Formats: sequence, structure tokens, C-alpha cells
Amino acid sequence: MADDPLIHDPSGGLPRLAMIMARLRDPEGGCPWDLEQDFASIAPYTIEEAYEVDDAIARQDWDGLKGELGDLLFQSVYHAQMAEEAGHFTLDDVLRAIADKMVARHPHVFGDVVIDSAEAQTDAWEVLKAKERAARAQTGVLDDVPVGHAGLTRAVKLQKRAARVGFDWPDVGQVVAKIAEEAQELTEAAKEDQFEEYGDLLFVMANLARHLDIDPEAALRAANDKFTRRFRFIEAALAEQGRTPTDSDLAEMDALWDQAKAAEKAAKG
Repeated sequence: MADDPLIHDPSGGLPRLAMIMARLRDPEGGCPWDLEQDFASIAPYTIEEAYEVDDAIARQDWDGLKGELGDLLFQSVYHAQMAEEAGHFTLDDVLRAIADKMVARHPHVFGDVVIDSAEAQTDAWEVLKAKERAARAQTGVLDDVPVGHAGLTRAVKLQKRAARVGFDWPDVGQVVAKIAEEAQELTEAAKEDQFEEYGDLLFVMANLARHLDIDPEAALRAANDKFTRRFRFIEAALAEQGRTPTDSDLAEMDALWDQAKAAEKAAKG
């Protein structure tokens, strides 16, 4: 099958990408791997690409961000192509829906409503979303909190939604007390109950993050990065002696960890 000239046109924009996707999914001469995929199999890649966008931003890798945003956009085009094949909707429908939503949710920009602060805009946004939920017959406070969010992120969203109707601790001290209570329950739990108790503890930790205005996923990623840096310091220090962590012991590695920690503090001034 001959390719349409648009596929090789560098200035083809979104139509070019959509045509490339359609070609990859063409039963006659398309890519075997792409043809085997469905919404469920592609969804994990979509989530992964979103995290890679976040990572590029965190590293201020602007050239890398350009590529990651392209990868994420491709995921949207991929899902839209499969939806069109199934008769659900098209890419044009997706673009029209998001454009209509943004215009409807910003009447202070595209209409005659006056909103003079970010806080007021947030309140107005929530009112509009509540109306949209009502139109979809979603009456429960938690109805449209996506199940597919990362666990900590979904916990925060559920708690924020419940807080709007007064189901929330009024201060951080009560949240910290609840953390201590949940930690105690975990240490005392029977083996078969530890899974549930550990989940309860994580849920309250997410609540603390919300009260402190901290993104728990971002905080955990930062902690992961810190652990990686310091463990690599340990590996490098041992390598200078011709050894590896398996040739060391916990006491020595813990001392090297403290050195890495001190070096990071000194670098921060």
C-alpha cells in the first residue's frame, strides 16, 4: 500500500500524526504489534508517558520535554483511532469536546463573567464540574473521582472531595495523631490483616500531605531520587576500594549513607 504524501510532510501537524496512526492500525500492511493492541493494553503506556512528561519537567529537560509531550500526544491519538474503529468517537470529536469544555469552564475569559483571582476561579470551576456531574446523573460526592489514578493521588482527590462537605479533620495535629494510631494498629495486626492496615496508614499519610499542601506522589518520587543518589554514593565509595555492596555490611554502608547526606547538606549551603 502506497503511503499518503501527508505522512512524509514535516509540516503536516496533527493530521499527519493521525494518518500515521491510522496506517499503523491498517489491517492491510499495518504494524502487527499495533494491530494487536486495545484500550486496556495501551492504557499503561499512556500512564507511563504522563510520568515521563513529569520527569522531564522536574529535570528541566526542555528538549526532552518536547519529545515526551509528543509521546503523550501520540497516546491520545492512539486511543482515538481505536475508538473510531469501534464506532465510539473520532479524534475530531475529542478535539471538539475539549475545546468546548475549556470555553464553557472559562466564562471569565470567553464570556462576560468577572473572576478576579485564582481562588475564585477554582471555586467557579468546581461549581461548573458539579453541574456537569449532575447532568451525567452523578449525584454522589465521590462519583467521578477516577479509579485509574495512582493510589496516593486518588486518595488525596477522594479526601478533597469529602472535605468539601465537611468530612475532614480541622487541623494537622489530628491527622498526625491518626497516623500514630494507624501505625500502632499496623504493628499489632495479625499477618492476614497487615495489608489492610498498611493501606489505612498510607491513606492517612496522603491526608497529611493534603493538609500540608504537598503532592504525595511528587514527594515520594523525590524521596526515591534521594535514595538512588545516596545509594550510588555508597556504591562509588566502595568501588574506589575495589568492592561492591555485597562485600560490605550494614554498619559500613550506613556510615557512607551519612557521608552522602552530609555532602548534600553542605552542597545546599
